[in-house]
Amino acid sequence: MTVTVLYFARMAEAAGCASEVVESVPATASALFDLVGDRHRFEFVRESLRVAIGDRLVSWNTVLRDGDEVAFIPPVSGG
Repeated sequence: MTVTVLYFARMAEAAGCASEVVESVPATASALFDLVGDRHRFEFVRESLRVAIGDRLVSWNTVLRDGDEVAFIPPVSGG
């Protein structure tokens, strides 16, 4: 199974890219975050992030499907 992972703001900076294709993906959004978090040595905690598949916010235990576009969204602040 292959998915595209999108990173925003500080996560994109930490990953060194705005997106990447990940193969042999674990079953859930949570497990995918663990996989890419280890790969990029993210210092983000899951509880501070949102996850979206396509254009919908979903829960961390959502099962992934081949071809999904998964976005990990960190908190943002503005002025």
